[in-house]
Amino acid sequence: MGKIIDKIKAGETLISDGAWGTFLQEKGLQPGECPELWNITRPDDVFDIAKGYIEAGSDMIETNSFGGSKFKLANYGLENQVYGLNKAAAEISRKAAGPEKFVLGSIGPTGKILMTGETTEEALYNAFKEQAIALEAGGADAIIIETMTDLEEAIQAIKAARAHTGCEIFCTMTFDKTVNSDFRSMMGVSPTDMVDRIVEAGAELIGANCGNGIRDMVSIVKEIRLSNTEIPVLIHANAGMPVYRDGKTVFPESPGEMAGVAGELIAAGANIIGGCCGTTPAHISKIAEVVKK
Repeated sequence: MGKIIDKIKAGETLISDGAWGTFLQEKGLQPGECPELWNITRPDDVFDIAKGYIEAGSDMIETNSFGGSKFKLANYGLENQVYGLNKAAAEISRKAAGPEKFVLGSIGPTGKILMTGETTEEALYNAFKEQAIALEAGGADAIIIETMTDLEEAIQAIKAARAHTGCEIFCTMTFDKTVNSDFRSMMGVSPTDMVDRIVEAGAELIGANCGNGIRDMVSIVKEIRLSNTEIPVLIHANAGMPVYRDGKTVFPESPGEMAGVAGELIAAGANIIGGCCGTTPAHISKIAEVVKK
């Protein structure tokens, strides 16, 4: 099957998956319940989500392990189950992906803030190391460190995954549009700030996820490309910005609307396109249709 990076270098544009949390909730995940625990208690439901994206045309799928660090699992009293829950997450996605598609082991932020002294770089490194080792053991081809807002935390995750696995290492940050129409993470990091630091730390592919609809992601990709024309770029956009309607939060962009911008995203320099909050297999299917043309 080779590597994801090799396919990109050969000129392919690849399709990733879409939202996970939305579908776990649709299947009955309750507020305050640990999503990663479902890898053991309800694996068929997790498999169903992964399989849905493969059938929609994804070349790769993530794992249900976004909050699988020791720090996040401690909120549920599950901090001693890091290895088992992450390995199970990767095994489920591996089964859905089969031998032809790729599995991205998802690692999200810990929720701890370095600059306030809530944790240390060493503690973060060790937590990410533990998670990455388990994801590789379950069959992940790549580790995707995502939704990061703090560069220093992202760097610890990249270094830990690179030193302790043989996986490809990807990293995406989350940027919000400011009143000046530029983009910054919650910790004040711009796409330009991100590029050199996370590539230097060992990320083989970079990009952005969440925080924006697909149109704003075009501007983020353009900014990344001004700093680095070579590094592969992945974008997981939301299906528009959330609106509150009839008592619930919805993401308003249709599959057609998202797919309509995919060409611009590729022209700007994106190599992998998928979705984040609000995106469904229908969105992925439509994007795949456009990209494969």
